[in-house]
Amino acid sequence: MKLKFTLSAVVAAIIALSSCATSPTGRNQVLLFSDAQLTEMGAQAFSGMKEELTVSTKQVQNSYVKCIANAITAQVPSSVFDGQWEVVVFDDEQVNAFALPGGKIGVYTGLLKVAENQHQLAAVIGHEVGHVIAEHGNERMSQSTLINMGTQAAGQVLAANEVPQSGPIMAAIGLGMQVGVQLPFSRTHESEADEIGLQLMAKSGFDPRQSVNLWQNMEAASGGNSPMEFLSTHPAPQTRINDLQANMSPALADYQATTNRPNCK
Repeated sequence: MKLKFTLSAVVAAIIALSSCATSPTGRNQVLLFSDAQLTEMGAQAFSGMKEELTVSTKQVQNSYVKCIANAITAQVPSSVFDGQWEVVVFDDEQVNAFALPGGKIGVYTGLLKVAENQHQLAAVIGHEVGHVIAEHGNERMSQSTLINMGTQAAGQVLAANEVPQSGPIMAAIGLGMQVGVQLPFSRTHESEADEIGLQLMAKSGFDPRQSVNLWQNMEAASGGNSPMEFLSTHPAPQTRINDLQANMSPALADYQATTNRPNCK
């Protein structure tokens, strides 16, 4: 009875903390770190990447990426970041991009081979900026902190109560946290960033319908080797396409309402 009560108290405390903030889509969040801390961490990480990776010196590439990024970030609320975003193109074959708190955006040249036009690249950059707007970095670090606290508390309770087979029990708890909490949590972030990114690209004057074409290209580029969605931190490409199509009507309305029509070359 004492064991059950103590573990229930730990779970209740974590649930109570998880309602301290709300994401742009209305989802409850737990955010334990300040904006200043996230900005400092983002700046440090970005500086490290610029030292470790090769920065592209191709003017056409840089101008193209910055043109798209500038159009997207012009739609970002000043409460998220009110300064000049730093955009860097990394000469690397990774099909990827990222955005960090504090106004940092990185795009790998490998992505430019899959995102076939400005609209498709805008879908990726919008998605990455969406992570920043929704404070997903803060949320994931906060979640990890709480899980570590909960796991340590559970281990202490098992030891204090001299529970037999406590080692296998803790291993099962760890696996359960990964498959049952952390992976779905990551997939939720990806889906939420897709939704925010779709809105951003549309309001910036990029055709949101091209986001579907982008993910068709992504799936083709992967050669169908994506892991099972259940065990992946990202939704399956077809799931993303279905979700994007479900949110397409309001995005198209935003696109048609704006007079912005970037011409990034």
